Amino acid sequence: MPVTIDSTRFGTLEVSDEAVVDFPNGLIGLGGRRYTLLVREESAPFLWLHSIDDPSLALPVTNPGLFFPDYEVEISDSEAERIGIQDPADAQVFVTVRAAEAVEDFRANLRAPLLVVGRRGYQVINEAAGTSVRAPLFAEARAAEQVA
Repeated sequence: MPVTIDSTRFGTLEVSDEAVVDFPNGLIGLGGRRYTLLVREESAPFLWLHSIDDPSLALPVTNPGLFFPDYEVEISDSEAERIGIQDPADAQVFVTVRAAEAVEDFRANLRAPLLVVGRRGYQVINEAAGTSVRAPLFAEARAAEQVA
């Protein structure tokens, strides 16, 4: 049975039950457990992680591999077991994005990625070295600006 969201950002949305992702431990600093990933444009690199429980809560997210080809998520074996990941390929990886007026100011949180396994989601702490909570998404735009 579809779920209806009266989104303050996108209007009324119908989401299939299969598209609802349960975050049993919630998300850092946010309420609610049930979210859906909305694709607004098929070719866009960003999706929206929209709360089912709070119609005003929608966060831009992206696949970090699109911007950081060498990005890896490292978690402990006990964390992987708790989440139910046998093989890293079992999980979709997303990172939250902080949008800004200027594209060179867009940032991604590489330190606390979202792992989606089936219909369950988990925000984890990435133990890989060098992960930042405010990594520039469009580093080449910033580098071009500094050269000019």
